[in-house]
Amino acid sequence: MEYVSTRGEAPKKRFTEILLEGLAADGGLYVPASYPKADLEAWRALSYRNLAFAILSQFMDDVPDLRRLVDRSYTKAAFGSDDITPLTTLEPGLHILGLSNGPTLAFKDVAMQLLGNLFEQVLARKGESLNILGATSGDTGSAAEYAMRGKRGIQVFMLSPHGRMSAFQRAQMYSLQEANIHNLAVKGVFDDCQDVVKQVNADAAFKEQYRIGAVNSINWARIAAQVVYYFKGYFAATKSDSEQVSFAVPSGNFGNIYAGYVAREMGLPVRKLILASNENDVLDEFFRTGRYRVRKTAAATSSPSMDISKASNFERYAFDLLERDGRALARRWRSLDSGSEVDLSLVPRAGFASGRSTHADRLATIRSIHSKYGVTIDPHTADGVKVGLEHREAGVPLVCMETALPAKFAETIREALGRDPARPAGFEKLEELPQRFEIIEADAEAVKRFIAGRAA
Repeated sequence: MEYVSTRGEAPKKRFTEILLEGLAADGGLYVPASYPKADLEAWRALSYRNLAFAILSQFMDDVPDLRRLVDRSYTKAAFGSDDITPLTTLEPGLHILGLSNGPTLAFKDVAMQLLGNLFEQVLARKGESLNILGATSGDTGSAAEYAMRGKRGIQVFMLSPHGRMSAFQRAQMYSLQEANIHNLAVKGVFDDCQDVVKQVNADAAFKEQYRIGAVNSINWARIAAQVVYYFKGYFAATKSDSEQVSFAVPSGNFGNIYAGYVAREMGLPVRKLILASNENDVLDEFFRTGRYRVRKTAAATSSPSMDISKASNFERYAFDLLERDGRALARRWRSLDSGSEVDLSLVPRAGFASGRSTHADRLATIRSIHSKYGVTIDPHTADGVKVGLEHREAGVPLVCMETALPAKFAETIREALGRDPARPAGFEKLEELPQRFEIIEADAEAVKRFIAGRAA
């Protein structure tokens, strides 16, 4: 499998070459030169680990001992069951795919547990070290840090928006005491954190000298690992390969739903990919109007992991919309990179639907799902359920993608249901643990200085 850059000027590379690189040298994101094809009949009866190996071996065909890495990553000990992503049926044709049973109670664990093992193996083989620079709006950071903590040859530098995450999310990240974990609370919003990461990566000399890598969904390994659970959800919700399924996906940075798009390009019978935005509705506006209009800042909402105004992975989708013309994409993206609000003149492909959910909507959805089915869902999942139900079609199973457990967002659950959500064992007094982080300006040079003083 070869990978190309969305901006068309970086050379083709194999998976193990792009794994540690993050952004391509031309500023683009790596995508497969072509999408592999699914074998639904052969894959339907496979366990999660075997399904993951069947799919990932096509994207990662130059990784030695991939089977062992997959088996180490997807364990009952890490995810609570061998099912890894269990399907809960609320009523016939309406399901929730449980993606949040990993160590940090969020769907990011599904990819991060694999990514940590991939990094460690490739670095050991090459005798190299890596400094991971990432940005998080809430869940990516903790999932990455739990997957990378204590890993040999790896230092993690995670940027998060100061004061913009839930108390649980902050405690998950900032309470980690491992010497290779560094939390930087940026004075700003998530988009500021994301912009700083891109600016640091754009300094080719610094990136090479300090071996800067990425764990955000700009890293293709994250997308590939998420593709697996779309197939898993499809097989669990259907009885034959002739059926179609729709997926409702809460989306901020476009990585999760883009994985669903890749699954469909591989041949998964997806009727609709239903994108749910919160009040930061840049993506919803695009799929309704064809206009991608980046806002100057993201509003703070009660589904904070989606408080994003510039979706990094949207570039991968736009690359396909432009018939994989990297130069055409680069011309359009220069305006976005400079902070301009522009009409990219792109036409969404069929098979997507979208909608917007507000604070009042998510409270009402949390109450409704709890009242009807006795199931408590987190605010982001509630956004997905609300919009998914608006686009539900008779005779087509609807699978709503869970993004986190409600314990991470107690304030909103308390407002909706009048009580605190249940906490899994081990998380009872998380917020009382000592926290270790540094507050920093949204300044790429300041972040570079911090990295240079602590690099692996």
